[in-house]
Amino acid sequence: MDEIKNILSNLEEMGNPKNLEGMKRFGIRFEKAFGVSMPQLRKFAKQYKNQHSLSLLLWESEYHEAKIFATLIENPKETTEPQIDKWVDNLYSWDICDQLCSNLLEKLPFIEKKCLEYTFSDKEFVKRAGFVSMARFGISKAKLSDSFFDIFFERIEQEATDERVFVKKAINWALRQIGKRNMNLREKAIFISEKLLLQNSRSAKWIANDAIRELKNEKIIEMIKKREK
Repeated sequence: MDEIKNILSNLEEMGNPKNLEGMKRFGIRFEKAFGVSMPQLRKFAKQYKNQHSLSLLLWESEYHEAKIFATLIENPKETTEPQIDKWVDNLYSWDICDQLCSNLLEKLPFIEKKCLEYTFSDKEFVKRAGFVSMARFGISKAKLSDSFFDIFFERIEQEATDERVFVKKAINWALRQIGKRNMNLREKAIFISEKLLLQNSRSAKWIANDAIRELKNEKIIEMIKKREK
């Protein structure tokens, strides 16, 4: 417990109340926060790497930054499915959701199953976690076959009518990131986008138009071609 108090004390010292207003402007939800920046959090977390027990305790803290800190120091080798289900179910803001996905979830051996499972949830940030994890697959899992992403495309098409901002943005992100892996997946992503345009849904049309705009951008096409060489 002394270690927890020490970490929270350090976070409070690093905090800047002026940052809290900026967090609110970016749609970050919180009840209690210190106003610590992500670069500060990442630097501070380096001295606590792979601290599973400490991570569990920090996640239970009422402070926003303490929860993000927990995702930075958790040991993926000790993380359990029930633990992750609990953490994901307790998400309340897009930034913690995205930090959890990029700092921890993508490193877990069972995340493929979980990210699909989470996309069926009615809870806004549980569902977002599923699609953000799909986007992370597109970014960080270089050795996956193109066919691996077929089920992701299917879920994207099925859920594109969700009008909630943080869900549709995550769906869009997943579609774009998968499409930027190579030219074949780019064509598939554009094909899915064109199908979404036919749906009677503002959300689906927004997701599609934004994805098509990026995937047909000449700079993006050149980037993809260079990646394939």
